[in-house]
Amino acid sequence: MTETVDLLKIEEMKVHFPIKSGVFNNKINYVKAVDGISFTVKKGESFGIVGESGCGKSTASRAVLQLIRPTSGKIYFKNAELTSLPKKQLRNLRKNIQMVFQDPYDSLNPRLTVAEILDEPLKAHKIGSKEERRNKIIEIMDVCGLNREYIHRYAHEFSGGQRQRIGIARALILKPELVVADEPVSALDVSIQSQILNLMMDLQETLNLTYLFISHDLSVVRHFCDRVGVMYLGRMAELAETNSLFENPLHPYTKSLLSAIPISNPREKRERISLQGDVPSPVDPPIGCAFSSRCPEVMDICRTSRPAMKEARPDHYVACHLYTEKRG
Repeated sequence: MTETVDLLKIEEMKVHFPIKSGVFNNKINYVKAVDGISFTVKKGESFGIVGESGCGKSTASRAVLQLIRPTSGKIYFKNAELTSLPKKQLRNLRKNIQMVFQDPYDSLNPRLTVAEILDEPLKAHKIGSKEERRNKIIEIMDVCGLNREYIHRYAHEFSGGQRQRIGIARALILKPELVVADEPVSALDVSIQSQILNLMMDLQETLNLTYLFISHDLSVVRHFCDRVGVMYLGRMAELAETNSLFENPLHPYTKSLLSAIPISNPREKRERISLQGDVPSPVDPPIGCAFSSRCPEVMDICRTSRPAMKEARPDHYVACHLYTEKRG
């Protein structure tokens, strides 16, 4: 049963990357990769962030881990504010927040055996003796469905699905509470994706894990996540429970994304919402709503005023003037 305690809380987080030019390498502008997002992840749930490539979802996930330092905003993990923690305290806390990367071919060191890959995080945090670490390695391999005989093999000897199991085992060997999964199945064959997703769901129940799940695949998100946040151009457009979002989307951008999902029944018809124009540059995003230049329902206020995230329905939040205007 999912608890209602907030494990992770993000408040108005921004990540802006400077653009430099000239002989003196002066800052001339900023890429606004993440431009003020807020959300919470409850203990025991799977919270998904979806959006097109370049919307800032992966940058947001790395900022949560402090692999990228946010430009501004607050990140709370179990009431500890990560952006202000000293390095030593942050390092100790990192045992509780681990990451599963997108590409298992790039995220594993080809020069290390499985035993060495899984031993690295234990050594880094000075956990256990050599024998105790080996026992932990064997235990996590069993949990993740890896044959014990693979322990002395190298990463290049495995398939993509097996490599991702190793990546998951590496993330879980420190027994974290929060796992950030950045497109964990997008680099895998479709036939393998369901196996990895089912493994992650089983591990969530067994180990009481919480997931922050990053994806562009809406079908995967619907299957895996309890709640979903939709990002566009560095901002959060909509946030709701998964069923509510998929059955009754509110934001025009969310509606366009859902209309593009392939339909399994060839006799079923669905109106495809085609967006006109290009995604604006994150260097110079619109003053008002980030989606205003492509929105089929745009109003004058959308071009001049940035909409705040409002609760349009119970536990269903949207940043759109269509609903602020209606609600007054």
